Amino acid sequence: MEQGLVYIYSGDGHGKSPAALGKAVMMAASGKSVVIIQFLKGKGLADSEFLSRLEPEIKIFRFEKSDVNFDELSEEKKIDEILNIKNGLNFAKKVLATGECDLLILDELLGLIDNEIITVEELTNLLDARDEETDVILTGISLNDEVCMLADEVSKIETLKFKRW
Repeated sequence: MEQGLVYIYSGDGHGKSPAALGKAVMMAASGKSVVIIQFLKGKGLADSEFLSRLEPEIKIFRFEKSDVNFDELSEEKKIDEILNIKNGLNFAKKVLATGECDLLILDELLGLIDNEIITVEELTNLLDARDEETDVILTGISLNDEVCMLADEVSKIETLKFKRW
């Protein structure tokens, strides 16, 4: 039995989520199953017709109801969305506990810590719930030392130049 790893893709550059998605495609191409749960991104990828064609190998979930980014919401709407986010985290814990997938991507999870929606202790408990063989990728901008210690591999993504295509 091979031990699953925890990867972190962080930094203020563009490309963290695409890097995680690339890993998802590689895993799916080798016959593995992938679950992606997106946080704080508004509409995000969940409604993408293209990505829905990647099912059943890659399944994408988004529990937030708003189509705008979390930081653009009023305080009242943030409270509602935090409940939805907590539902997403409970789903993630279930996925990890049951070994439902070979790779779980928690896209923008590090932002949940930045926004004080979860604590590092709650993240630790979430990761401790995982089946031993499941890999986990966490993405987000900020990374503190305590979260860094939870990972087997940490990548810092930095944009040196950006031009929209």
